[in-house]
Amino acid sequence: MVKIITDSTCDLEIEKLNELGVEMIPLTVLFGDESFKDRTELSPAEFYSRLEASAELPTTSQVNPADFEDVFRKHIDNGDEVLGLFLSGNLSGTCQSARIAAETIGSDKINIVDSKQLTVGMTVLLLECVRLRDEGKTAKEIKIYIDEIKSKVRLIAMFSTLKYLCMGGRISKTVATFGTILGIYPMISVENGEGIVNVTGKVKGKKAAMKFIKDYFDANPVDETKAFAYGHTNSPEDLEVLKETMADSVQNKNIVTCNVGCVIGTHAGPGAVVIAYIGK
Repeated sequence: MVKIITDSTCDLEIEKLNELGVEMIPLTVLFGDESFKDRTELSPAEFYSRLEASAELPTTSQVNPADFEDVFRKHIDNGDEVLGLFLSGNLSGTCQSARIAAETIGSDKINIVDSKQLTVGMTVLLLECVRLRDEGKTAKEIKIYIDEIKSKVRLIAMFSTLKYLCMGGRISKTVATFGTILGIYPMISVENGEGIVNVTGKVKGKKAAMKFIKDYFDANPVDETKAFAYGHTNSPEDLEVLKETMADSVQNKNIVTCNVGCVIGTHAGPGAVVIAYIGK
């Protein structure tokens, strides 16, 4: 049997992962001297409450090789294959930790995939892994397929605040201040299998930002046979506005929604909305 392993940055709820038969290994978020396992010890709602009250950004920590080794050995010793799908290696050392663990064990039954994505971009690939597993594909066959299609994943997001980009040193305080005054919304994308975050545009006003996402989607057609994912950083109201904006364009039957957790939320802050899908 193929056991699918992922990390917490896929941002699916634990209940949904259990339903899909996927095992999740959490990254860690640190507020000063306090550390929490993403989603298992700190829910998204609790995280955003702490974030807004914090004078400094929390830090995040990747999964270490020993944790992966324990999980991989458990399944290999049970006679199963392992398919691991993890956060972009250009954004975290988590995938590299998984590879180190696999090399230590030295089994050809362990197959590691760098998703080249994050949050809901990982989710749409993860759902493809589940579909292929349920069709009886081997872990190696799933890896080959996911490596082939991951460059087709499109992720586009709106950040509603510049505060956390400023706190993280990604933009200056001056730029953040004027951007806030002018109502500027940075538009963020991860696409073409690059595994990096790009600033795709800067839009004035939330309505224009929502339209930017719809226009991007319309210009980059979706494969409607695959999953489509919405995400938000503790902002269900903005998510509903986005869904209304996208309603005429999105016809996929398999639509999932994620509340983005600690790791990605540290940099986005509350109020972000995002879509991800596999393009034609």
